[in-house]
Amino acid sequence: MNSRREFRSNRSSLFDEIEEGGIRGSSSYSHEIDEHDNDRALDGLQDRVSLLKRLTGDIHEEVESHNRVLDKMGNKMDVSRGLLSGTVDRFKIVFETKSSRRMFTLVVSFVVIFLIIYYLTR
Repeated sequence: MNSRREFRSNRSSLFDEIEEGGIRGSSSYSHEIDEHDNDRALDGLQDRVSLLKRLTGDIHEEVESHNRVLDKMGNKMDVSRGLLSGTVDRFKIVFETKSSRRMFTLVVSFVVIFLIIYYLTR
């Protein structure tokens, strides 16, 4: 029985390096390959993280610039709303008095302004 154990131990020592499907490399060599693959994967991840960081920075700058544009546009709309309400108030005054002279002056001035704008834009 002792010889049988020795045979099994010899057999197992002979076939330690052989795996099912082929020869297994030494553990130190496969460890070096794994480390190399890990280093390569880590470098790839670092590149991706830096790219994502730059992209998020660019998106942030773009959003900030759009917010500034929208704020300016909102302020200009408020100013134009104020001017328009003043103009409407003046129209109300003109139409309430029903003065024919004022009405004529108003219509003529609108026609002249329209013609001037028309010729300037052509």
